[in-house]
Amino acid sequence: MNLKMAKKLPAALLVCSGLWFIPAQVSAHCDTLDGPVVVTARAALEKGDVTPVLKWVKKEDEKDIRDRFHKTLAVRKQGREAQELADLYFFESLVRIHRAGEGAPYTGLKPGEAVEPAVAAADKALETGSVDLLVRLVADAAEKGIRERFTRAAGARKHAEHTVEAGRQFVAAYVDFTHYVERLHMDATGPLGHGHGNAGAPASPAHQH
Repeated sequence: MNLKMAKKLPAALLVCSGLWFIPAQVSAHCDTLDGPVVVTARAALEKGDVTPVLKWVKKEDEKDIRDRFHKTLAVRKQGREAQELADLYFFESLVRIHRAGEGAPYTGLKPGEAVEPAVAAADKALETGSVDLLVRLVADAAEKGIRERFTRAAGARKHAEHTVEAGRQFVAAYVDFTHYVERLHMDATGPLGHGHGNAGAPASPAHQH
């Protein structure tokens, strides 16, 4: 994959569950207190209108969310502490049901700072109406990843035939390098995603080493 193609990486890669190459310890964007699901829920509770949050769940889960929303509104009237507990209950319920609908696991709400920088940049792009900064951020990260893996593989290749161990080191670097660029290319040229369930999909069968 050339750098020109890398710079065309779609913002669609930055879904709530994150890019395939984001470290596992980074939490999903939709699982955070500052994420779009909870932000929508906060506003809906303040207005007393459940409609805005329904877009985050599947049709078959709409009744459940409506019931939980109205129960939350009722409890909120019992005081500040009750309101905080009720809100948290609704946030957790909404995010859990949202994640289940996308075929993704729910491991609890995370603080806002848990959001990966690229995902925050994706939100910012939507707010400002400009994707330029996001494209540069992702393209720079992709270029850095390609160059680092290329350098490692190229260096190991020079010594691959010296010893069996050196050969194994080259193979490990080669597999890492080729899988990385293959996945980047597949994500950059593939169809737009429709949910979180595809995150972390393995490389194509044709290139399993």
